[in-house]
Amino acid sequence: MAENRETQTQAFLYSFEEPDSTQRIRFKNFLKKKYHKDYELVWLCDEKIKSGFKLLVGDDIYDWTREGRLQQLRQFLGELAGKDTGKSSEELISLFRTSIDEWQLQAVAEEEGRVLTVGDGIVFAEGLQNVVYGEIVIFESGVKGMVQDLKHGAIGIILFGDEEEVTEGSIVRRTGKTAGIPVGEDFVGRVVDALGNPIDGKGPIKTDGYREIEAAAPAIIDRQPVDTPMNTGILCIDSMFPIGRGQRELIIGDRQTGKTAIAIDTILNQKRNGVICIYVAIGQKASSVAQLVHTLRRRGAMKYTIVVNASASESAPMQYIAPYAGTALGEYFMHQGKDVLIVYDDLSKHAIAYRSISLLLERSPGREAYPGDVFYLHSRLLERSAHLSEEAGGGSMTALPIVETQAGDVSAYIPTNIISITDGQIFLESDLFFAGQRPAVNVGLSVSRVGGAAQTKAMKKASGSIRLDLAQYREMEVFTQFANDLDEATKSQLAYGQSLMRLLRQEQSKPYQLHEQVVLLIAATAHVMEGIPLDDLPRFQKGLLSYIAVEEANLCYRINKKGQITDEDKERIIQCAKDYRNIYLEISE
Repeated sequence: MAENRETQTQAFLYSFEEPDSTQRIRFKNFLKKKYHKDYELVWLCDEKIKSGFKLLVGDDIYDWTREGRLQQLRQFLGELAGKDTGKSSEELISLFRTSIDEWQLQAVAEEEGRVLTVGDGIVFAEGLQNVVYGEIVIFESGVKGMVQDLKHGAIGIILFGDEEEVTEGSIVRRTGKTAGIPVGEDFVGRVVDALGNPIDGKGPIKTDGYREIEAAAPAIIDRQPVDTPMNTGILCIDSMFPIGRGQRELIIGDRQTGKTAIAIDTILNQKRNGVICIYVAIGQKASSVAQLVHTLRRRGAMKYTIVVNASASESAPMQYIAPYAGTALGEYFMHQGKDVLIVYDDLSKHAIAYRSISLLLERSPGREAYPGDVFYLHSRLLERSAHLSEEAGGGSMTALPIVETQAGDVSAYIPTNIISITDGQIFLESDLFFAGQRPAVNVGLSVSRVGGAAQTKAMKKASGSIRLDLAQYREMEVFTQFANDLDEATKSQLAYGQSLMRLLRQEQSKPYQLHEQVVLLIAATAHVMEGIPLDDLPRFQKGLLSYIAVEEANLCYRINKKGQITDEDKERIIQCAKDYRNIYLEISE
C-alpha cells in the first residue's frame, strides 16, 4: 500500500537530457498549480526524444516533443477547417495565416492507457479514467477504435482497423471526439466504407464538414405529418401500401424473395423526383454489392445515390456502425431541406454483428443470445428518419429497413422488434414468389400505417376497392379450389381476381410512372381486361399504356404533374381502354 501511495505522488519526466535544478522547480510549480498537491519529479532518460520532453502524471501525459507539438498544430488546423467549410480557398489560407500568428502551444494533458488484451476486433485496455462511452481512441499504430464498454479497471474498445497492428501493452490515447463521418455534396455517386473512405477507385472525396454518426432523433416539435408520397413505381405497393416521405416502412421476408429488388426499384423510380438515395449494405457479399452498383450506374441512378458498404468480409464493428454512418450522411442532406431515401440491407445482419460485439465484450446474453439493448439499437437508428417541420428546414428522410425471416416466422425476436418500431411492413411470401407472383407481396399481412395520407388523389381514385376485391378473391379461391360446378357469377369473380393478381406482377427494374399506374388500375377495376387470356395480359397492358400515352398525352402529363384526376378524366381513361381492347381483340383474331 505504501508503494502505491508513493507511486501516486510521483511524476515521470522523459527526455534525452536531465533537467537542471531551475527546470525541476518549474516542473514542480506547474504540477502544484495543476493538481493542487506536491509531486516527486522522477527523470527517466529516453533516447528516442531528440527535442522536448514527455511528462507523465497518473493517466495524464503532457507531450512536448516535436511530434506532440506538431500534432497539436494539426488538430488546431483541422478544427479550423471544419468550422469554416463555406469559405473559398483564398479566404481559408488568409484565415490560417492569421490564426497561426495568434496560436500558442498549450500544456494540454492527454490521457493515456495501455492495451491489456486484443482479439476478434475487440480491445480491453486499462487507464483512461475519464473516457466516455462512444468516444474515439487512437492506438500507437494509428488505428482507431470506439469505446463500447466501461467496467471497473478496464474499458472495452471496438477496432476500426487491422487488429494485428495493435499489440498487448501498446499505448492508447483519448481524442475527446465521438465517432463521425465526413459529409458533403461530392459523396453523391460514390461508394464508401462505414468510415466515409472511398472504395470505388475514383480518388478522394471533397468534404464539406463532419457529422457524428450517433445523433439525437428530431424532436416531436421539429416534425410534421407524413403527407407527401414517396412513389416506389411498384403498382401493388403504391396502390395498397403507400409510402410517404419521412416514413419508415419495413421490407420483410425469407431469403431470396425479392426484398432488395423492391428497394432497388424504389431507388430507380426516384430519377425524376429529386430524391437523394443512400443504400447501406450490411454483411452482403462484395460481388452482390458490385453487381448492384453496376445496375444503378447502368440505369443512371448513381447520379443521385450513395452506397455505404460494410461487406461480409468487414469486421463486426464496421458492420455495426455502417447504418449509423449512412444515416449521418442522410441527415446532412435532410437538414438542407432535401428529401432522402435510405435503405438498410439488412438489419438482421446488423443485429448479428452487434450480438457478436456484445458477447466478445462479455455482456450478459438474453433471448437468442442478443444483448438486452438490441431494441434500442434499432429504435435510435430508425427514429432519426422524419419529415422535418418548415422551421427545421422541411427536409425528409424515408427509411426502408430490410429484415430477413426464417421460414416466414415474423414472430422471431428481431422481426418483432423492428415491426414495432416501423410505420408498417411489406411482407414478401415464399409461396407467392415461387408461384411466379413477383413482387411476392402478401396483401393480407402487409400494411402501411400512414395509409392514404401519403397517396395522391389520382391514386386514391384509381385504386378504389382493389384491396377488398383481392381479399374476396383469396377467400373465394380457397373455398372453390375443390368445387366442380361453379355458377357464372363465381366464375366471373374468380376471373376478375386472377386478372388483378396478374396485373400486380411487375418486371424487376421497370418501375411505373404515376400515370401508368393510374391507367392500369382504372382499366382493371372497370373490368376492361376481362376476356383477355391471362398469358396475354402483360402484352395487353404494355400496348394499352403506349396507346393512351399517344391518344391522351395531355392527360398523362397532368396526372404526373398534379397527381389529380376528375370523374371526367376517369371516364376518358375507361373509354380509351375499351377502344384499345376492341383493337387488340381484332388484331388477335
